[in-house]
Amino acid sequence: MIRPVNKHTMKNFLPFAPYLTGWCLLLLTSSLYSISLLNGGLQLVLFLLVVCIPTWRTGRMSYVDIGWPWGLVLIGILTYLFSDGDSLRSALVSMAYMFAGARMGLGALKMWKLGYLKKEFPRYEYQKIRWKKAGKTNVRLAMQVEALVQGLANASFLAIPAFIIASNPNPEFSLLEIIGLLVWISAFVIESVADAQKLTFLKDKRKAGEKNQVCNVGLWRFTRHPNYFAEWMVWNGLVIAAIPSWIALYERESLLIWGLLAVGLFFTSRFMYTTLVYYTGAVPAEHYSVLKRPAYKDYQASTNIFFPGKPKHKKD
Repeated sequence: MIRPVNKHTMKNFLPFAPYLTGWCLLLLTSSLYSISLLNGGLQLVLFLLVVCIPTWRTGRMSYVDIGWPWGLVLIGILTYLFSDGDSLRSALVSMAYMFAGARMGLGALKMWKLGYLKKEFPRYEYQKIRWKKAGKTNVRLAMQVEALVQGLANASFLAIPAFIIASNPNPEFSLLEIIGLLVWISAFVIESVADAQKLTFLKDKRKAGEKNQVCNVGLWRFTRHPNYFAEWMVWNGLVIAAIPSWIALYERESLLIWGLLAVGLFFTSRFMYTTLVYYTGAVPAEHYSVLKRPAYKDYQASTNIFFPGKPKHKKD
């Protein structure tokens, strides 16, 4: 006798749904099927070896920080090797993925080598707090689901801009593609500057013997998370650059699939926004910043959480 699936068990696997849907969308295309199938399979192997097994053995999810960026590098490599579009366009988007992924991936490997992954990162500890509030008791299973969700994100929505851009055979670049490239470069520079400003701030405070200070200098005056905002704009640059190539797919795909690919591009931006603000970004970071830094609540009152804006002044 086959037992009915427990509703609680089904709820644990619901996070897979949007990403499996996105991957299936890519597999239903005539233009992107082969590269999407290969990418999906390799992403799952990568996450199984680099994230799922270490997470199961250690009880820590921080290995996602290794798997996710190297998954972006994998997307870049596959795009360069197997895309059938214009070679220069394919090379540019491949380099964008490989450069961004390797930057984060090498940093994660350095942290692993230095022993930082022997302790769970705060953003993943915060996720465990969420699970407790939601009544999830099987933490080991929840960690495996979350790890695979990241892998499926690389197999689906995060690969969509690269695969669409690299499918375009037109050797001429459109204005939107140039704008998207400039947005990507500008956002990457801003993210790097924000990271450098915070490192300099912390170094100076450490030398002065001041602990738990709030970084509110430079770009950090205008948003509490300029690095996360810039990372989001990096992905928006890719989405913008993909629009002309998406239009070019109109003659190669059915109207339904073509329209759903547009939804997929939009969801890429939405997914990164949600991740960088709520999931592993701003909200988890601020939970611990408020506990650790007494002045952080004043910083929250005066500075936007994500989108840059003019600092607010206290009313007398």
